[in-house]
Amino acid sequence: MIITTLSMGQDAEEMFTAVQSFISDNGGWLFIISVSTFLVFSIVIAFSRLGNIRLGGADARPEFSTIAWFAMLFSAGMGIGIMFWSVAEPMTHFLEPPVEVGGAEEAAQQAMSITYLHWGFHAWGIYAIVGLSLAFFAFNRGLPLSFRSVFQPVLGDHIEGWIGDVIDILAVLATLFGLATSLGLGVKQVSAGLHHLFTTPDTLWLQVGLIIGITMVATVSVFLGIDKGVRVLSEANIRIAVVFLLFMIIVGPTIYIFDSFVQNIGDYLGNLARYSFWTEAYQGSTWQNSWTVFYWAWWVSWSPYVGMFIARISKGRTVREFVLGVLIAPSLITFLWLSAFGGSAISLEMANVGNIGATALDNEAMSLFVLLEQFPWSFVTSIIAIILVMSFFVTSSDSGSLVIDGLTSGGKLEAPVGQRIFWAQTEGAVAAVLLIGGGLNALRTASVITGLPFLFILLLMCYSLYKGLSEEQQKKISQRKTKEQNSYKELVSDLLQKEDEHSAE
Repeated sequence: MIITTLSMGQDAEEMFTAVQSFISDNGGWLFIISVSTFLVFSIVIAFSRLGNIRLGGADARPEFSTIAWFAMLFSAGMGIGIMFWSVAEPMTHFLEPPVEVGGAEEAAQQAMSITYLHWGFHAWGIYAIVGLSLAFFAFNRGLPLSFRSVFQPVLGDHIEGWIGDVIDILAVLATLFGLATSLGLGVKQVSAGLHHLFTTPDTLWLQVGLIIGITMVATVSVFLGIDKGVRVLSEANIRIAVVFLLFMIIVGPTIYIFDSFVQNIGDYLGNLARYSFWTEAYQGSTWQNSWTVFYWAWWVSWSPYVGMFIARISKGRTVREFVLGVLIAPSLITFLWLSAFGGSAISLEMANVGNIGATALDNEAMSLFVLLEQFPWSFVTSIIAIILVMSFFVTSSDSGSLVIDGLTSGGKLEAPVGQRIFWAQTEGAVAAVLLIGGGLNALRTASVITGLPFLFILLLMCYSLYKGLSEEQQKKISQRKTKEQNSYKELVSDLLQKEDEHSAE
C-alpha cells in the first residue's frame, strides 16, 4: 500500500476519493444497519438472563474500583479524535445543517445531537461487543486473548488453522489503518497549532516531519515497556485532559455549557431511533459519506484496539455491569467534553464573536486554537492542547503496537520488543503516506476500506458471543441442578442414617 501510494503521486488522491465514494455510496446502508444492530444487541444481552454471567467465573471479582474502571474506560475512547473534532464537527453541522432547519437555535440543537450520535452509544456499542467477546473467551474459556478465540463456538478447532489466521490478519489491518487515521488527524492538529502560535508553515512536509519525530518518541516509549512508558504517559494524558476540560467549563460560558449538556442529551435520546437508521434515502445528498459512514467505519477499525484494552481491565465484572458501564460512563463524559468545547464555539458563533465558524469550514484542525483564543491565557492553553495531542499520539501508537503485537504473536501478552518497535514505525509510515496520498480524505478512505470487511467479522462475532454466553448459562444451570441433586441425596442419606440409628435403639 505504501509503495503503491507513493508511486502514484497526485493520482493517489483521486483514487482514494473514488474508492471512498464507491464504498460509501453502495455500502453506507450496511454500516448504518450493522452499527445500530451492535448497539441493540449489546443492550439486549445486558438485560437478558445472560447479563448475570461473570467474566472470569462465578468467583471472580473486579481488579479495579468502579470509579477507576470508569476513568480507564474514558481514557480508552478519549484521544486524538475528540481533540480534533470537538469544535470542528459541531460548528460544521451548525453552519451547514445536514437537514434543513428553521433557524439558528434548531441548527445548534441538530448540530449537537448529530455530534453526540457520532461519539455516543453507537461507538461504545461496537466497543462493548468486541471487548465483551474478547474478555469472555479469554477469562471464562481460557483461550488466548486474540480475535480468533472469539469464534471458537462457531469454528471449533478451525480457529487454529488458516481461517483463524485470516480473522487475526483482518483485525491487524483494521487496527493499523484505524490508528493511522487517528495519527494523521493528530499531526494535522499539531501542525495547525504550531502555525497558529509561531506562524510556522502548515505544510504537508512539516506534518510528515512531525510524524517521523513523534513516532521516534513513541518507539522509545515502546522500548521502555508498559510500566515505564505507556502507563506513565496514559496517566499524564488523563490528568491534563481533565484539567483542560475543567478550564473550559470555568472560563467559558459555564451555565450555558451545563444547560446545553442537559438539553443536548434530551435531544439526542429523543432523536436516537431516527438518526440511527437515517440513510439520506430521500435527500439525494452525500453528507453521510463524509460523516456517519466514516465514523462508523473508523470505530469498527478502532474496535480491536479499544476492545482489547477494556477486556483486559474488566475481569470480574458481570456482563450487565460491563455493557452498561461501557455504554453509559464514557459516553456521558464525552458528551460533557463536546458541550464544553463544541457548545462554547456555537454560542460564540451565535453571538458573532471570533472567527471560529469560518475556520472550522476552512481548516478543521485550526478551529480548537481559534476557540481557545477567545478566552484567557490562550497561548498557554494552546501549548497544552498541542502537548496533549502529541501525548495522545504517542500513547495511541504504543497501545496500538501492543495490540497488533499480541495479535501477530498468537495472543501473547509479552511479545518481542523488536516486533512492537516495527509496528510502531509502520503505523507512523502508513499515516505519513496517507497524508501524502490525499490528506484528510485519504485518512477517511483508509478507515472505510478496512472497516467494511471487518464489519462482517463483527456481525459473526455477535452470533458467536451469544452462542458462547448461552452455553455458559446452560452450564451454570446444569451445575446448579447437580448441586441441588447432590444436596437432596445428602439430605435423604442423612435421614435414612438417622432412621437406622433410631431403629437400632
